[in-house]
Amino acid sequence: MGYETAFKKAWEELSKLKPANNLSVKFLADEYSVDTGERKVLSLSCNVPAKELAGILILHYLAQKIKGLPAPTGVWLTFREFSGVEGYYDAYHKRCIEPIIRKYGKNPDAVKGVLERLPAKLAEGGDIGIQIEAFAGVPVLIKLWKADAEFAPDANIYFDASIKNIFCIEDIIVLAGIVAAGL
Repeated sequence: MGYETAFKKAWEELSKLKPANNLSVKFLADEYSVDTGERKVLSLSCNVPAKELAGILILHYLAQKIKGLPAPTGVWLTFREFSGVEGYYDAYHKRCIEPIIRKYGKNPDAVKGVLERLPAKLAEGGDIGIQIEAFAGVPVLIKLWKADAEFAPDANIYFDASIKNIFCIEDIIVLAGIVAAGL
């Protein structure tokens, strides 16, 4: 689909760090095998190559993990609170927030079903909240609000402030989109 350049760049960045030949990483509900010699990212649950965007995200995460991941801060930020997101917000909202509202807006409690499928737990905030461990050390918080007489249903995605030291803005959008699609 046109991500060859991004994949190549991600592999080059990872290769500079001299990683082991075979790495393993958990991403949401799946585990991936990363063969740095063959330059392959394989979903172990399906025994197929990772989807392009997930593969690039996994490589970026692994590169940062090798360098050293920052500890989660416990400070939650919405996408709008990151610097440099002005031109991205409308696309982010359409790709990441609107699908959550469409799926759970009429019944936010139904999001509890995610607890059985993903590494997630109930969290505080909104009418219901869930915290998902997207990668080890990369929590994502989803909050949903029910409709009432004045307001339509709403949702938002929160990221631990440490994510800005792990991923670039484009990767945060990809991560949020993959999380939203997996709910």
